[in-house]
Amino acid sequence: MPKITLIGSGSLVFTKNLCNDILLTPCLQRCTISLMDVDPQRLQQSQQIVQAIADRRELPAKIEATTDRQDAIRDADYVITTFQQGGLEAYKTDIEIPRKYGVEQCVGDTLGPGGVFRALRTIPVLIELCQELDDFAPDALLLNYVNPMAANCWAIGAGTGRPHVGLCHSVQGTGELLADWIDVAYDEIIFFCAGINHQSFFLEFRRGTTDLYPMIWEAIERPENYAKEPVRIDLMKNFGFFVTESSGHASEYVPYFRKSAEMVNDQLVPKFSDPVNAWFEQGRTGGYLRHCLDRLQKFQREFKEILEQDPAKTRSHEYGSYIIEAMETNSPICINGNVPNTGLIDNLPEDCCIEVPCLVDGNGVQPTKVGSLPPQLAALNRTNINVQELIVEAALSGGTESIYHAIMLDPLTAAVCTLPQIRSMVDEMLEAQKQWLPQF
Repeated sequence: MPKITLIGSGSLVFTKNLCNDILLTPCLQRCTISLMDVDPQRLQQSQQIVQAIADRRELPAKIEATTDRQDAIRDADYVITTFQQGGLEAYKTDIEIPRKYGVEQCVGDTLGPGGVFRALRTIPVLIELCQELDDFAPDALLLNYVNPMAANCWAIGAGTGRPHVGLCHSVQGTGELLADWIDVAYDEIIFFCAGINHQSFFLEFRRGTTDLYPMIWEAIERPENYAKEPVRIDLMKNFGFFVTESSGHASEYVPYFRKSAEMVNDQLVPKFSDPVNAWFEQGRTGGYLRHCLDRLQKFQREFKEILEQDPAKTRSHEYGSYIIEAMETNSPICINGNVPNTGLIDNLPEDCCIEVPCLVDGNGVQPTKVGSLPPQLAALNRTNINVQELIVEAALSGGTESIYHAIMLDPLTAAVCTLPQIRSMVDEMLEAQKQWLPQF
């Protein structure tokens, strides 16, 4: 039976859901799950939760926990990364310092100053992990869930060459959203989606041979849909295709929607009406940081209740357990994975990280050839790839000047800041985060 290691299992909600998926998978119910985190308390909590899931189902799975990363990965078959280097303390500075300079980030974990600095904190840890895998688990597949997905995976490929795939749920989540909008069962949908993480586009959306895009064009005219997804709908009206990431997220990757706090509050926030996602999905500046803080406090308050809850009876739409199942049983599936661009998308740079359909079976993860994206979509992707390339350059070389260049070329930052302001902001962030950035 395989050994599956989670690095960053103190991410309690995600660990609970992902391990529940694993333990619902018949071929994995006798596996070893090795949980690793640097926070002993949250590690212990995650072990209790996962063990409780196994016990309730009377499964023979072995649940281990350790703060030693090398012990966790030793002889692993699959290593799943879910950690957040610097935690919420560092994340707070990712949001608050840029905000002083007029950069209004909703999430700040993928692009923008927040995404750049999150990558700079994270990439050295991923490189060290890959080097340890070479020694302790040379055949293990790395499944990365850590953002910023594209920059992190690009650095893994360029810095180590290890086999890996980056995983996100925005493709399948958006597919479910669109199916709901047009009232077609999701299991009847066939879609073709490609681009980069958080900025992939549904190039085809159909049922059988019937093109469903005409129905999507009708759906985006409904006021209730525009109220929830104004950014994605505006992008579709202007670029021709529906993008994979939510409006709060998507608004950060382009220069059009967050030029000022007033613009965010007047044009984004009032259009949303979903109280469940009142901070994150509504696009408010710092929304996801507050969501993370609230969720952590709620989890700690309700830990005993969560421990006693019956686990979900069906697997989530996260790809992780399905990939492992497909490889273990040689049962083919198709996912959208983040992989190096080895000639897969012709009009995006070679070796950058792209998100494309991938076949998974006993041979592993096999990306498919896409060809060329529509030129306007490739051009939009390249504005983000420019930043990612400079992040990787800075992270692998230790060159501070590339950090300034990355943020100078960030679409949102460039829309609101002068060059001297950007230099001042980067200096302030480097000082605030120096404990996590010793290479600089």
